[in-house]
Amino acid sequence: MVMMDMSKMSTGKRETYEQFETSRQIGPQPGFLDLMFMGSVKDKLLWPFPAQSADDSKIGDELMAKVEDFLKKNVDGDAIDREGNIPQSVYNGLKDLGLLSMKIPKQYGGLGLSQANYNRIVGLVGTQCASTAVWLSAHQSIGVPQPLLLFGTEEQKAKWLPMVAKGAISGFALTEKGVGSDPARVSTTATPIEGGKYYLLNGEKLWCTNGIIAEVLVVAARTPDIEVKGKKKKQITTFILETKTPGFEVVSRCRFMGLHGIMNGLIRFKDVKVPAENIILTPGQGLKVALTTLNSGRLTLAGGSAAAAKSCVAMSRRWASFREQWGEPIGGHDAVAQKITEMTAKGFAIDAMANYVCGLADTHTADIRLEAAMAKLFCSEGAWKIIDDTFQVMGGRGFETESSLAGRGETGYPVERMMRDNRINRIIEGSTEIMKLFIMREAMDGHMKAFGSLLNMKEASGAGELIKDVLKALGFYAGWYPARWLPHGWFGFGGYGKLAGQMRFVAGQSNKLARTMFHLLAQNGPGIEKKQVLLGRVAEICAELFAMACACSFARHKEENENVRGAADLAQEFCVMARRRVKELFYSLGHNDDKRHYKFSGRVLKGEFGWFEKGVMPVKEPK
Repeated sequence: MVMMDMSKMSTGKRETYEQFETSRQIGPQPGFLDLMFMGSVKDKLLWPFPAQSADDSKIGDELMAKVEDFLKKNVDGDAIDREGNIPQSVYNGLKDLGLLSMKIPKQYGGLGLSQANYNRIVGLVGTQCASTAVWLSAHQSIGVPQPLLLFGTEEQKAKWLPMVAKGAISGFALTEKGVGSDPARVSTTATPIEGGKYYLLNGEKLWCTNGIIAEVLVVAARTPDIEVKGKKKKQITTFILETKTPGFEVVSRCRFMGLHGIMNGLIRFKDVKVPAENIILTPGQGLKVALTTLNSGRLTLAGGSAAAAKSCVAMSRRWASFREQWGEPIGGHDAVAQKITEMTAKGFAIDAMANYVCGLADTHTADIRLEAAMAKLFCSEGAWKIIDDTFQVMGGRGFETESSLAGRGETGYPVERMMRDNRINRIIEGSTEIMKLFIMREAMDGHMKAFGSLLNMKEASGAGELIKDVLKALGFYAGWYPARWLPHGWFGFGGYGKLAGQMRFVAGQSNKLARTMFHLLAQNGPGIEKKQVLLGRVAEICAELFAMACACSFARHKEENENVRGAADLAQEFCVMARRRVKELFYSLGHNDDKRHYKFSGRVLKGEFGWFEKGVMPVKEPK
């Protein structure tokens, strides 16, 4: 079953699509988002909120206190940013606290933390020094521990996890110069030798976080194609590699706008000999390993975004109450007051979504690929807006460095550094644009199954199959489509108290969302994949509705189980703003200038307006 007519694709694009399709993981049962996309909001998937147990929370609380004390005394985020290096004393101290082994089970020498506690620790570290947090995260969220925990053999775990737990730095070598969000196009090769007992790695990897200091890496490489039904099929395979192996070379360290302390670089493999026993999973399953591992990275990024949002709200509140202009604190001026409300409410929704998806991950039974992608999208975008608004609230002090502020006797707020460090979050682990497309691909899955070969006549095996799929589609939509126009959730969600109306809105709008996706698919057919901006708006609607649901459930949990006052008020403020955005986004689906803008961009790309570029220094051609 396919979403689009692959016969019209280029060979490279078709291979990429096929690789992604075969690497998809279908969960044992539909998740909250799967059902919401088809117009059904299941409260049982939202409530009880998947919060930490009391015992697990206590473990996190005790470790958080130790880490916070260590950070205050030993980690100078501004100095690390300025000098571009994380001191050895910081490495040693975090290792002594066990933070290099947070995700490694206790039987292999690790702390065996839950995803929730892991996120809490990485988020805390990130608010002191983002470079240090990224080092910790790359080492565990996407480095050797996570792929092995998911797919490693017992022998591999017994060999590599204790090594990493003791302090061997790890990372994931996936990206290449011509391969960013399209990992199926990996060009690094792994050629079998000695009857398949070993493989020779050749190629280069770019932007490998921890790559220039790592002792062990997970490397994605292309192994020889196999033949399936008379056609060649590309094979991507992942290997565990010790960097002391002859032929491994660190070519250069990469420098960035932010995260100045991370050890990220260009690495090269020249006839690097790797034992076949170091393959993770099986040959040809490397893309599955990579994409599934990225779920963990996306969860951690969502948690880090939530921590950044909280930190910004804390700084903005204090500054807006302290700084006076025209006879009163700036928080009393309408322009700033509006920002404070939006920042706090959206920050709460970000925290709610990050915690919800984290809780799902800790059940170890839910398929979280869709929720993890949504959390990455919503949390990274929302946190960036909050950081930008904090910058605006702080004014010139947001532009000044933390050390400069402190040097002249003022409180040093790291807003300038936070802005540089967090901008990457909208790009890494799948850019915002890629996340929207990924989400919509998954969102359309229910319709794909209902339509069958009708979406791609050339894939049908004959008239019999075509007739069968027509009857199947008619049978499904005869009941499903009329139901999408019926009131949904009007009398439910009473347990949410003052937030019941917001949950009913989510339920009702999920019906409209499902109808809309059906209409778009019926109107555009296979060509829907090219409507990326249009699909992006639908993904934003999904994100807002999901955030509303998470915020309401999280607020209910806070008030009923943690005796927190005001959580429902925060959720209410967010929902009021989100409802307005949802209505505007639905309107924009039918009222936009997408075609006009796309056509005009072609004229720009052809250089028709080259005259506009005159008057500046010549711009170099890319290479």
